[in-house]
Amino acid sequence: MIFSKAAGLNDSVFGKSQDPIKMMLTDQKEAFESESVIDKIFCMDETGNFAEKYTYETSLGDFEAVGEQGAYPESSFQEGFSAIVEPDEWKLQFSVTQTMIEDAKMGKVKQKAYGFMKSYHRGREKFGLGILNNGTSSSMLFGNNNKQFDIRGADKKALFATDHPSITGGYGAQSNYISNPFSYDSLCLAEESMQYIRNDDGEIMDISPDTIIIPSKARIKKLVFDAIGAEEGSPNTANNSFNFQYGRWNVIMTPYLNNTAGITAGTDTWYLADSKWMEMYEGLIFLDRIPLNVRSYVDEKTDANIIKGRARWVAKPNRWNGILKADPGLSGTLLT
Repeated sequence: MIFSKAAGLNDSVFGKSQDPIKMMLTDQKEAFESESVIDKIFCMDETGNFAEKYTYETSLGDFEAVGEQGAYPESSFQEGFSAIVEPDEWKLQFSVTQTMIEDAKMGKVKQKAYGFMKSYHRGREKFGLGILNNGTSSSMLFGNNNKQFDIRGADKKALFATDHPSITGGYGAQSNYISNPFSYDSLCLAEESMQYIRNDDGEIMDISPDTIIIPSKARIKKLVFDAIGAEEGSPNTANNSFNFQYGRWNVIMTPYLNNTAGITAGTDTWYLADSKWMEMYEGLIFLDRIPLNVRSYVDEKTDANIIKGRARWVAKPNRWNGILKADPGLSGTLLT
């Protein structure tokens, strides 16, 4: 965060208050960063440009047996699907009255500073997780002004779709959208499904899901930890077989995920992700262009100290392969 003082501010009654306000803003920023989950789901990136292009190259063909002195077979690769990610501009302000400073109402100033930083980080969290919530759609409305954002992936499909195409035509449509309620068996089936995801040429990719992402609701937390928390036996059964899901999963819980499929046990939306693949191949992008820039000035009409914040950033899906969504009872594929 960059904090700057307007010219002449030190000559006003606010001058001695600027450093305490700066400290409050900085402290709250650090507190919210420690609670964020978006950096565990998104590839956090920075840019000095107005936009960035994210793409990949398709694979080469296999080596072939050609016999003695056989000719070299031709093989080629091409650019895969690409996504253009352009940071948006985000702004907010609050004011500190001259009366507050004169009467030493620093508690109220602290509340305003806390609310300011809370709004900034809450907005980033809600935007990123809103992409997951709305990931079966092509666009998302966000904010009080209902601004529309394109949240399609590089293949111009919704992030979670049942018909992701191949750019080379080397393989048919694929799905990362299922409708199974969470259970031990559903977890096993979803993991298997992701491990057999193919690239554009039909080759099996190196997808190894290691992360379960769920809303912070007791009903699904119980199901998840029943499934992965016991070393032996299938949960809630007399089966004493070895539980191969034990100790293999990172679990991310957040209250900003919607329960789009229902309100009873077994109907919550859940996600699987390969965190290493998503980071290495930039599956979900969170792109920062300008960090939060806070400046202050005295309003000549009201004598209030105005604190303004401005930043440029955006989040957007790029590649779908490393993440799967389950919406129980909805239109996703049912794994059996």
